[in-house]
Amino acid sequence: MNKFFTVICIVLFCLIMISCGKKESTSEKEIPLTPMKVGLVFDIGGRGDKSFNDAAYKGLEEAKEKLGIEFEVIDPGDGSDRESALRKLASKKDIGLVFGVGFIFTDDINNIALEFPDKKFACVDYSIDPDKKIPANVEAIEFKEEEGSFLVGVIAALNSKTNKVGFIGGMESSLIRKFEEGYKQGVQYASPDCQVLTGYVSVSPEGFKNPGKAKEIALSQYNSGADIIYHASGLSGLGLFEAARDKNKLAIGVDMDQQKEAPGFILTSMVKQVDEAVFNTIKNFKENKFIGGIKTFGLEDKGVSYVYDENNKSLIDTSVIAKVEDAKKKLANGEITIILK
Repeated sequence: MNKFFTVICIVLFCLIMISCGKKESTSEKEIPLTPMKVGLVFDIGGRGDKSFNDAAYKGLEEAKEKLGIEFEVIDPGDGSDRESALRKLASKKDIGLVFGVGFIFTDDINNIALEFPDKKFACVDYSIDPDKKIPANVEAIEFKEEEGSFLVGVIAALNSKTNKVGFIGGMESSLIRKFEEGYKQGVQYASPDCQVLTGYVSVSPEGFKNPGKAKEIALSQYNSGADIIYHASGLSGLGLFEAARDKNKLAIGVDMDQQKEAPGFILTSMVKQVDEAVFNTIKNFKENKFIGGIKTFGLEDKGVSYVYDENNKSLIDTSVIAKVEDAKKKLANGEITIILK
């Protein structure tokens, strides 16, 4: 009897141990994995520019909400610490993908990518140089800004009462020239006699964060007869909007829908889907589908466009939109060619 009782106890003990072991295993499986983390360094002007940087940040937030990723950002301030900021993020073990926002990151991101070949990098508005090889772990994101700018140029010309419009660029550079050329050619397409006044805030990246200087340029152009001004100047564009309110004239926003920055004074905005580009890059990385090289976004894939909604319908006649949409189709099928200098 004692032997039988002993056997029963041993069996029960073994069953309890096995059960405990199973619970421990199940518990281990239920421990969530550490969220994937992404790093991003802002362009000149930083977060809060109501434009380019904020669009990139919106993409991060969307990725966090929909993909469950975590992220860390660095604002380098005057932009002089770009390379060290990229290196700081790339050095962190839990960060696998690092973004640089802005064409001025091109050389820095190339250097850091070679230094950290096991990490992935992406540069928004990467400056493409046919003579330089893009590192295999870098995604070079570019937009056809000239196409979207052409369309808002058509809108500006057809809405101008003075037959004179303006353009303000942040930094004199090949990228911002794409905005200018597209805009000017759109204006000329819609109204050959319409004059375009052009001004740049600076020859350095500082031009993207000087609203005071942009306001001076805008006031000068308004006083010279321009009644609509388009800008590609990041944070500096806020100075244009101040001038538009002061002079009761119109402005055209850039990168994001900027209507909220000066309600009633924003004719339209040329939007670049920077947020979508950031989100999709993160999505591909998470799904192990990240492929380095050039990624181009234009009218064809809705990478650039213009704003026409309830907020500006009262400012733009439907006949104007019909002409803009016609120009959009002609750009897509090659009937209209934008010449970049």
